[in-house]
This record gives sequence, C-alpha cells and structure tokens, in this order.
Amino acid sequence: MTFNPTAGSSSPSTRVLIVDDHELARAGLAAVLACEPGIEVVGEADNGAAALDFVARHPVDLVMMDLQMPVIDGIEATRRIKALHPAIGIIMVTVQAKPDALMEALRAGVAGYLLKDASRREIIGAVRQVLRGEAFLNPDLVLQTLRRLAHATPTDDATPIEPLTPREQQVLRLLMQGKTNREIARELIISPGTVKVHVEHIIAKLGVSDRTQAAVRALELGLVRDKGRD
Repeated sequence: MTFNPTAGSSSPSTRVLIVDDHELARAGLAAVLACEPGIEVVGEADNGAAALDFVARHPVDLVMMDLQMPVIDGIEATRRIKALHPAIGIIMVTVQAKPDALMEALRAGVAGYLLKDASRREIIGAVRQVLRGEAFLNPDLVLQTLRRLAHATPTDDATPIEPLTPREQQVLRLLMQGKTNREIARELIISPGTVKVHVEHIIAKLGVSDRTQAAVRALELGLVRDKGRD
C-alpha cells in the first residue's frame, strides 16, 4: 500500500489527496497540482481503503479518485467518504468514458468527472471549479449520457416535482455541460447573480442538495435532452 502524507509542510488553503493504484498516475497528478498556488498534495493512497484511513486521520479538502482499484474501488470509497465527510470534494479521474460510469459516480457523490487523458488546463480547471462549489463534468461524456437517456424511459418516481421554467431549463442544460455560473451568464446574457438564483431554484425544485445531484436527478427524470434532438 502506498500511503504518503506530506510531512513538515505548512497547512495550505486547499489540501488534496490523490488516490490511484498506479504510481505513475499519482505522480502525474501530483506534478500538475504542485505548480498551482494555494494547492498542496498532502497524501497519496493506492486504494479506497487507504483513502478512507487517510481522511479519517488527516484534514483533506479535495480527493482526486481513481475509479477501478483493489480492496475498495473508487465508487464505494466515494460513497463512504461523502457519508462521513460531506464537505470533502471528490473528482473522479478515470479511463472509463462511459455514460454508466458517469451516472454511478454522480450518484456516489462526486463533484467532478475527468478522463485520464485530460490536459493540464482541464485538470486545474476542474479542481478550481469544484473548489468553488460547482460541478465539473466531461462535456463529451455528458452528451453521450443525454443521447442514451433520450431513448430511455424516464425514471418512474412517485414524488412530483415543481415544473422548471423555460429559463431554468436553459440554465440546467448548461449546468449539465459542466459550465460555471459565469459561463452560463455569458451564454444567456444575464448576470452571474441571476444564474446563482436560478441554480438555487433548480436545486430546490428537484429536491437535491447541490448542483451535481441536480444533474443526476435531471438525467434520471429525463428533464434534459441532447440539444440536437429538441
């Protein structure tokens, strides 16, 4: 097991744990994040069980989590971490470019989903976005998921939801593309503050706790479709 908490360093504003069963993958992510001010990799783990042990013993703000690992995989580790430490943000970093994997990760509680071929800019962007409390989802993978669900029957749910307004539907679509509030504001030509209010209304209407879970709920209910199919 690899379990290497950083020793003797000052406490950074953002403490990151990297979890992956491949040493080179951990080293690559650590090298990318090491160049960013205000971010420090405080530990590494090579499976989900080691990750759970680490967050129980050391303060962590963000976990970069692999999906497929021995002992405890990334999905189960995410569920357990979020249950015990809901404030910790988790970004799944994986080779699994499949809609089913994305949905499972979102249901487990991840705030971001990155593919392992992501560029340095995408990785840093995802980290910064999640730290702001916004979701980061791979746009191509979200599009694949929407296209698949366009052919599926929406989830049958006995709990009715309050209908979304046309503007809320627009905001939800862009939110699910991984866009930030500022990016949504620019596209819809409204203020970021107005976007924030719309997001809060969407979360309340869908009966979820955050924007990532709003995306999951919208996918399950078939509220958002691929734009090309509208």
